[in-house]
Amino acid sequence: MNRLNIITLGVKDIKKSLAFFKQIGFETDVTPEDKPDIVWFKNQGSILALYPLDALAVDISLEHPPKKSSGFSGITIAINVEHKDEVDALLARAKDAGGAVLKPAEQVFWGGYSGYFADPDGYVFEVAYSEHFTYDAQGMLIQE
Repeated sequence: MNRLNIITLGVKDIKKSLAFFKQIGFETDVTPEDKPDIVWFKNQGSILALYPLDALAVDISLEHPPKKSSGFSGITIAINVEHKDEVDALLARAKDAGGAVLKPAEQVFWGGYSGYFADPDGYVFEVAYSEHFTYDAQGMLIQE
């Protein structure tokens, strides 16, 4: 096993989250008018899914569903881009779509350029570029 296939975010308002992720560039055929129970976004190599937070908690445990605590969960999701200017552009789109820029893009200690935003449910995403990143034919980051 050497892959993550689906990352599912438990969200409070699936229509609001759907609109947010579509506005920042994620692709799906689902529309808010569809009244979706779950949303699947098309990605290269993995799937980002949105599912109602309470339903996801019950799916984990009917008798003892976990509660989402407020604050930083200790997890970030990285979006790696091929051009430095894409970092600033994606952070701006996230802000315009209703997200919060937590850290504006800047040169970072590991030699790249990155910043962070939170989606409407508080999930934290890093947007990162490095001249040392390489990608395969499908656009997947190659970790060497």
